Amino acid sequence: MGAVTEDTGAPRATPADRPPRPEEFEQFFRAQYPVVVRIAWSVVRDQHLAEDVAQDVMIAARHRFPIVEGSGHAGAWVRTAAVHLALNAVRGRRRRERRNGRARPDGPAAGPEEIVLEREAGGAVRDALGRLPRRSAMVLVLRHSGLSYAEVAEAMGVGIGAVGTMLRRAEAALRKEVGDDAPRT
Repeated sequence: MGAVTEDTGAPRATPADRPPRPEEFEQFFRAQYPVVVRIAWSVVRDQHLAEDVAQDVMIAARHRFPIVEGSGHAGAWVRTAAVHLALNAVRGRRRRERRNGRARPDGPAAGPEEIVLEREAGGAVRDALGRLPRRSAMVLVLRHSGLSYAEVAEAMGVGIGAVGTMLRRAEAALRKEVGDDAPRT
């Protein structure tokens, strides 16, 4: 991984004749890890699993990008990888639950009614995300985890003008999967 610029937190190229120093990757890790955890959590809704996903992503990034040649390529890659691994975790959890015939425990809520409503709504959305095409699920997760249109475009490798259209189509597909065909407010 290349060094990270102090002003933007984006990786910069390191000389090709030497591997990156541990402190260069550490700077990149510190800049990207919170974003990766947030993205993973927005999909899995489990802090420990989100942290596991983020650690796996950062380990893969360390091996994949021994030397960073582009200023933002590694940052975009870790965001995209976070979505993919988190969606895989949701799909895997759903398969295990079906196989074991168990319901998934979610975090505590204020009362029994809130617990039931939160589980139904959150579970339905996560299940629907798991059924969407990867690209649709990825644009939704990236945008709704707090990334700007420019950051989503960079992570997905598309022009910024395409993000809005992709989001609208993905949101429509998600509403259809969840069974909510009512127009958005």
